[in-house]
Amino acid sequence: MENGATNGHPAPTAWNFAPSEALLGLTAMSVRAVLGRVKAGMEEDGPSAADSRPVIPLGHGDPSAFPCFRTAPEAVSAVASALGSGDYNSYATGVGLEPARRSVARYLSADLPYELSPDDVFLTGGCSQAIEIVFSALARPGTNVLLPRPGYLFHEARAKFNGMETRYFDLFPDKGWEVDLGAVEALADRNTVAMVIVNPGNPCGNVYTYDHLAKVAETARKLGIFVIADEVYAHLTFGKNRFVPMGVFGSVAPVLTLGSISKRWVVPGWRLGWIVTNDPNGVFHKTKLVDSIKSYLDISSDPATFVQGAIPELLENTKKEFFEKTIDILGQTADICWEKLKGVSGITCPSKPEGSMFVMVQLDLSILHDIKDDMDFCCQLAKEELVVVLPGCAVGYKNWVRLTFAIGPSSLEDGLDRLKSFCLRHSKLKK
Repeated sequence: MENGATNGHPAPTAWNFAPSEALLGLTAMSVRAVLGRVKAGMEEDGPSAADSRPVIPLGHGDPSAFPCFRTAPEAVSAVASALGSGDYNSYATGVGLEPARRSVARYLSADLPYELSPDDVFLTGGCSQAIEIVFSALARPGTNVLLPRPGYLFHEARAKFNGMETRYFDLFPDKGWEVDLGAVEALADRNTVAMVIVNPGNPCGNVYTYDHLAKVAETARKLGIFVIADEVYAHLTFGKNRFVPMGVFGSVAPVLTLGSISKRWVVPGWRLGWIVTNDPNGVFHKTKLVDSIKSYLDISSDPATFVQGAIPELLENTKKEFFEKTIDILGQTADICWEKLKGVSGITCPSKPEGSMFVMVQLDLSILHDIKDDMDFCCQLAKEELVVVLPGCAVGYKNWVRLTFAIGPSSLEDGLDRLKSFCLRHSKLKK
């Protein structure tokens, strides 16, 4: 048809719709999109007959495909039982099923100096939706939020999509990626509403001490803001620091805790997370933030009802041996990562990871030949060695790289050996 005509009808001189510019501009903040760019060259060329090696995925934190990281049988049984019962085929309430919320409250209260109630818990479609809801509930003209750098850019994307200003405080790589609290105070003003911390850390693999978290809480109280604690990797620790939830300090400064079953149970596809108000002083109710969260939940999608129905059995019946096995494997792979990275030319790892599934390493471009920046490094590595890692620009840290060690140990060793070969091949110092 000519001139845009459809079914014999002439096309209008101009269509009245256009895409959201805000959404189009957020693509660069998606880990999926960045990894797609990294893998593009590799996929365009396709596997060569001479290279039958498997692709090694060191770029994202989803170990569920590896047999050593399969979820607990009790979790599978809980979901199968809930689905088979026929009791969970209907819509759930916006805040989530009461038995599931009660179970999450009980589960989290075990690590707190006070008891949570079901009314403190709001169920979400994974931790990603929890982030979406919190930033939507906070959005007001002129507000700003303080974010860590490096950090998980989904926080930034959701804040910016809702019209909030984002300001960045640095983490100290030589101090276990602790928060620069002086920078937090310097950045905050009367329009600052909250600060985000991620503990255990994505992308850094750090685990904050009780004393450091206490200082974070005191700083938030001084500034009149609250803490958004992204604790999706809670209890996945294998170093000297044990996990301490930010909610321990809820009486000092109010805390919104974000979490899910995705990481500890290794089931990211089940999409069940939560927002929890750690607020013994009732600040969130007085300021009507809780009302705002409930209102958003009334107009958003819910996690699958049968997964909600499985939560009480899943949380209560999963054996500690499953968690111990997961931690043991992550500890082993973190050790492999730490030791093998020591011998890689052009890469420096500032500290051994103690939690989560990631580690940050710095590139020394002065000794890497024909490498322009972190994105170029990752693209060439993927093309030459079929190893996929995440460029630091995707977490706000130029010329660094994030690696995940949450894959099978033999695959990790293979991937790190290929990384070493790549760096040696591109090193200006090779003989």
